[in-house]
Order: sequence, then structure tokens, then C-alpha cells
Amino acid sequence: MRHLSNDAPQRTGPRNDWRTLKTLLPYLWPKNAQNLRIRVVIALLFLAAAKGLNVSVPIFYKKAVDALSMDATAQLLAVPIMLLVGYGVARVLSQAFGELRDAVFARVGQRAIRDVALKTFQHLHKLSLRFHVQRQTGGLSRSIERGTKGIEFLLNFMLFNILPTLLEIVLVCGILWVMYDWTFALVTFATIAGYIAWTLIVTEWRIKYRRTMNKSDNEANTKAIDSLLNFETVKYFTNEDHEARRYDSALRRFEEASIKSKVTLSLLNIGQGVIISLGLTAVMIMAGYGVQGGTMTIGDFVLVNSYLIQLYMPLNFLGFVYREIKQSLTDMEHMFSLLDKEAEIADDVDACDLPEGGGDVRFEQVSFSYDPRRPILKNVDFHVPAGKTTAIVGSSGAGKSTLSRLLFRFYDVSDGAVKIDGVDVRQIKQAALRGAIGIVPQDTVLFNDTVFYNIAYGRPGATPGDVEEAAKLASIHNFIMGLPDGYNTMVGERGLKLSGGEKQRVAIARTILKRPRILLFDEATSALDTHTEKEIQVSLRDVSSGLTTLVIAHRLSTVVDADEILVLEQGEIVERGNHAKLLDKGGAYAAMWAKQQEAAQALETLEQVGQDVAPVLKPV
Repeated sequence: MRHLSNDAPQRTGPRNDWRTLKTLLPYLWPKNAQNLRIRVVIALLFLAAAKGLNVSVPIFYKKAVDALSMDATAQLLAVPIMLLVGYGVARVLSQAFGELRDAVFARVGQRAIRDVALKTFQHLHKLSLRFHVQRQTGGLSRSIERGTKGIEFLLNFMLFNILPTLLEIVLVCGILWVMYDWTFALVTFATIAGYIAWTLIVTEWRIKYRRTMNKSDNEANTKAIDSLLNFETVKYFTNEDHEARRYDSALRRFEEASIKSKVTLSLLNIGQGVIISLGLTAVMIMAGYGVQGGTMTIGDFVLVNSYLIQLYMPLNFLGFVYREIKQSLTDMEHMFSLLDKEAEIADDVDACDLPEGGGDVRFEQVSFSYDPRRPILKNVDFHVPAGKTTAIVGSSGAGKSTLSRLLFRFYDVSDGAVKIDGVDVRQIKQAALRGAIGIVPQDTVLFNDTVFYNIAYGRPGATPGDVEEAAKLASIHNFIMGLPDGYNTMVGERGLKLSGGEKQRVAIARTILKRPRILLFDEATSALDTHTEKEIQVSLRDVSSGLTTLVIAHRLSTVVDADEILVLEQGEIVERGNHAKLLDKGGAYAAMWAKQQEAAQALETLEQVGQDVAPVLKPV
């Protein structure tokens, strides 16, 4: 059933970059990880040491040049050699401290990436069924993938490139001011400020193209995954060309946005190059006049040039880093926005565990709608005593499956209450509630793993003996043992390597292993052939013996043994009673039974005709 409501929280606009950073910062200073905090401090100390040494390198170089340019005697040659040695040592230590900084911080960064990804994954599982019905899996997975990569880039470059470079700019401007004239510091600072301003303005202008690229990329990825998951449907209708056109339309939008992004990048780079060249030229002319006027030495000229080259090289890289950081923030923005979505169904602060009991189930005057304009259930009231079986039948769209979703508390009722052993499910912890209910759905979806894993999913950590016992009770053990790889057989994407009946038996075994107090069969045999259906029914009766059982069914032949049968029409219970009493009433149930019996009789007649005609049509 499609859920038409838009009540779930929606993102109203792009997250603010500072808010995104604020969301990330706690992961860099974890509360309960003292060893990681120590690593952060040590990394910052290494950073400061590396930049301090880096700033001192040109000074050693200047002194060596001055010493070599003087009319020195042979005895004085030892002085520039020592200065050159100091120059080399400073460069080596600066690089070494930088590498040590990265090595120390690596664990902090990777732990942050791991924690953010895990928190996002856990939060997605906490969101309501409404969110997951409306989601686009391909786009969602791509957003998380890009977001985690963005975090890694942000940590490595913002902390250890932008901040150190800004620190180095302040140190260099201070040194130029103290050692020479304030105009050197002013021109240098003005050049850097102009460079940064140009980078910020143009990058902010360009970021819209990145967002368009991300949106088109998500759309293309979603279409590709959706098409591949429905591979057989595409083949059935020979719509390969149609799928290719849909995919290509998204790729075309990505292509156009990517071209605009690269063209504007060239404009940004040209502007940055012009600003740097103008600033470097101006300062070197000033230094040249200083040497000519005798106020500066050749070493001073070299020192100024070295500082500017040393600054502008990382500053040029800073432009690239800032662009990438903005792109990383854009990539992270959607992933973090997922964390902003509030869970529609959440445990109350005083939620309790499910009390001991036999699994008594009550629906008390329950009303519900996915959209207020279209009510699904209207004052549904019934009781399933512990250990008894109640069946719910009715036409498609009557609201049968909605009852199962309310029992599992995938949604909360609009009015009334659902109770288990006398306790409203809204007062029970969701984990405890769902742990007490076992379900065999109509469409059994298996993980792309082994048969053993899929059965053991009912109770992770179960022993092989427990898994085999559950498989025997579900009458699938012999089939599994007949497979070449036995319980280690891979079932394929969504279990496509198994037939419908085999998947249903795996689902039954999984539910048996869970050991629930309440069983729910939601159209568990509706998609199976008559022979397989009868075999599965036997397994279901064995499994449900002595347990509270709720059976949702369309085929009435599957519910004739139920203690009570409820007939649901347009969200209301119109009849109730056991099979015999409902037939005697001659109402809606009796009419449905008659139609299905006629259809079954017609099918048997066709099968008999086919058997009689087959020998005649057999080739000689």
C-alpha cells in the first residue's frame, strides 16, 4: 500500500556550513575517549612545531647567502656551512613533525568517520516505515558514501592545511614587519586577503553547480540500481532501451553541471594566479629597491622571496583545499540532514519491557490513516486470546496488512489502542515488542548470504544445532542438505536463487528460531501454487500450535480451522465467527467462499481436461 502522507519531517533547505562543522566537531573531541583526546593535543603540538621550523628555514637561508656574499676568508667558510646544515635540519624536522602529526591524528580521524557512519546507519533504522517506503535507496547510499569521504577530506585538510597556513601567514607577516618595513607586511597581507576574498566569492558562486551535480548523480545512481534490481521486469517488457534513456537523461544533467563546474574552475584559477603574481611582483620590486638603496642585503632579498614563495605555494593549494572543503561540506550536508530527521515512532521515556504473559492481543476501537483524507481502519475492535488463532480476511485494500504494521508499531494508531497482555504497545519498548512477535510475510526477502545466515537471522548467535532443528520443523532441512553446499549455499540477491516455497520455508524456520510468543502470518501462502500451499500450511499449523496466532489471508481455504474469522471491508469488521457459523450466515464470507470454490472447481476442471487431451496431442 502506498503511503501518501507527508507528515514526516522534511529538510527545508541546505544546512548551514557552520552547523555542519558543529555537528562534526564532537567526534573530534570524544567525551569518553581520553586516549583520543591526548592524540588530538599531541597532533596540534606537532603541527605548531612543524610550522615554527618551517618559518625558520628562510632565516637560515638568508644568513647563509649573506655569509657567502661577503668577502670572507677561508676560516669563515665554516659559518655558512653550519647555517646550511641548520637549514637542511630545519626542513627535515619540519617535514618529520608534519608526518608525525598525521600519524598521531590518523586514529582520531578514522574513528570519527566510523562513528558518524555508524550513527547514521543506526538512525536510518530508527526512522519510520513511512520514511523507508518513500526513500530512494540508490541516492541514499550514494549520499552516505560521499558524506563519509567528505569527512575524511575535511579532517585531513581543514585541520592540517587551512589552519596551519593561516598561522604561517600571521607569523610571516609579523617577521616581515619586524625585520623590514611595515609596507612589506601590508602588501603581503593585502595580496593574501585579496586571494582569499576572490576564492571565497567565486567558490560560493560555483557551489550551486556542485549541488546540481550531486542531485543528478543521486538520480542516475537511483535509476541504475532500481533498474538492475528489477532486471527480470525490464527483460519481460523488453524495455532495455527505455531504461537506458532514463539513465542517460540523468547522466546528461550531470554532464552539463560538470562542464559548468570545470569552466568556472578555470576562471577561479586564472584570478588566483593574477592576484598572486601581482603581489609577488610588487614585494620583489620593493625588495630590489631596498638592496639598491643599501637598506637590505642580498640575503634579505632572498629571504623575502623565499617567504613569499613558501607562502604562496600552500596558499595556492589553500584555494584548492577550500573548494574541496566546500564540496565536502555539500556532500556531508545531506548525510547529516538524515540525522536531523526525527523518528516518527520513538520509545517513551518511561517505556517498559513486555510483561510475562501468553500473548493476549487486543485491538480496541482502533482507527488509522496514512493520510487524514483517506481513513484505512475505522473502529476495529477484536480480541485474540492467548494460544488461540484469529484470521482476518477481506478484499485487497481492506486494511488487513495495516493491522500487522500497527501490531509491530511501525505506525501509531490514530485513535484507540493496540494491547498485548493488557499493555498498550505505545508503552512498550519497541525492541521488546518486536522481539515477542514472529512474522511470515507474503513476500519473503532474504539477505544475499547463506541459507544458514538467513535462518540464523531469527536469533543471531544461534548454534548450528538450533538452526538445523528449526529447519527440520519447517520441513526444509532435507532440501538444504541436498544442495551442493548445504547450509552454506548462497541464496542470491533478495533470495532469488530459491523458489517461492523454499523462501517461505526459510522464513518459517527463521521465525521458529526466534521463539516468539505471538505469530503473524501475513498472506504467507498467497503467492504459492496449490500443492506447495498445502505443504506450507501443514508447517504453519505445527509452528503455531499453542501460540497466539494472527492470520491475514485472502484465500479462505487457509483459515477454515481458525478459532475466529474476521471479515474486513473498507477498514471495518462486517462479520465475525468461525468458518461454519459464517457460512450459515450467508453473508459476505459465504459469498467469498462460494466464489473461491467455483474458481477452484474451474481450475480442477481445466487441469483434468489438460490431462485427458495430452495423450491425444502427443507426437507420434
